[in-house]
Amino acid sequence: MRRYVRFGAVGAVASLLLTACGVVPGLSGQSHDPIVVMTWAPENTNSTNMPGMPAMAQAYARMVDAQGGLNGRPLKVLTCDEHNDLIRAEQCAQDAVDAKAVAVVGSYSQYGTSFMGDLEVAGIPYLGGYGVAPEEFTSPLSYPVNGGAPALLAGNGRQLAGVCRNIALVRPDTATGDQYPEFLDAGLASLGHRPALDVRAPETATDYSAAATTAIGDDAPGRCVTAVMGDSTGTFFDSFRRLGDETGVRTASVLGSVEQSLLDSTGGADSPLEGAYATSWYPPASDPAWNAMRDAVNRYAFGDTRIDVADPGAETTWIAYTVLATVVRSLGHGQVTAQTVHDALDRAHGLSTGGLTPPLGWRYADQLGVPNYPRMVNPDVTYQVVRDGELTGFGKGGFVDVRTTLDRPAPGGGS
Repeated sequence: MRRYVRFGAVGAVASLLLTACGVVPGLSGQSHDPIVVMTWAPENTNSTNMPGMPAMAQAYARMVDAQGGLNGRPLKVLTCDEHNDLIRAEQCAQDAVDAKAVAVVGSYSQYGTSFMGDLEVAGIPYLGGYGVAPEEFTSPLSYPVNGGAPALLAGNGRQLAGVCRNIALVRPDTATGDQYPEFLDAGLASLGHRPALDVRAPETATDYSAAATTAIGDDAPGRCVTAVMGDSTGTFFDSFRRLGDETGVRTASVLGSVEQSLLDSTGGADSPLEGAYATSWYPPASDPAWNAMRDAVNRYAFGDTRIDVADPGAETTWIAYTVLATVVRSLGHGQVTAQTVHDALDRAHGLSTGGLTPPLGWRYADQLGVPNYPRMVNPDVTYQVVRDGELTGFGKGGFVDVRTTLDRPAPGGGS
């Protein structure tokens, strides 16, 4: 499914005139051609949904257009419903190729094996993916802005190792979920902690009582349960709560599986997640570094309820488009094509995201050399905790670098 979104009457008319003259959108160096990009994400599925990502992309494009464009050129965003489906992911990539997009920006898909090949053949950069597909950290056309699932889980392991005696990980029984124990256990091992109990669960179940019972175990003091189930995390903790409110088990998760909207919908300060530990790539939503995003949403989202400024998907898209805008502006009034954007990203170093990440760059010297994840350039996470129904900073706050943790292989086997 492909939706074309044009912003501004002048941009729309210019696009029609240039197409009629035989100029290919997204490739011409003409100063009034729209710069064509795509953002995709799953929507309206029974699994993880990220509707805020394409919505954020559209709002960002409206902001760019209102400010005079990128070097005077409008930004045209195409969106695609990836639908958490291997075939649909490949179709989204093919749509981007057919539209001659100069980049795919701020998107979500776990099916990197389906979409990355088409982008590589066409030379289209994949900038700021959510970080859930391993190919985002191996493809030379991928430019990640965060450390993906590896950094989140390794960071969660380090965070929990200091406060928990025994740990259980509840995760999807999928190929993607199969990677989670390795990263969590690496974080635990970095502080001398034993591996977590690996509890597999169906990704789209309506009840997780069996998984919750296994994770709680004998309810011994110092027991922690971290659940990384995407949109099903709320369902899991609902089953967890029904087993009894007197359990002494501490709960935990990572951002994307637990976020402010889940806390609000499950009772705020009375949520079963009150006191839960969480690991994120970014500062808490209350941090002033997010003020520019909040202002853009207030001005240009036009009440679009798909956008939650505390949603890590929307936050990732905002960061990715911030990088895109910087890179395109660096090209001046020359051609903006997939190739020139790719080349500019390869040269990029020290790009500011306003304190939302460390300065970013993808030169060879910027890549961390993490085994199996050579494209990773940002190993930082933040530790958070749920207090009074809100995700807030935990401990000293600020970024925690988990690079050395990811360099260290985890011991096999849970216990």
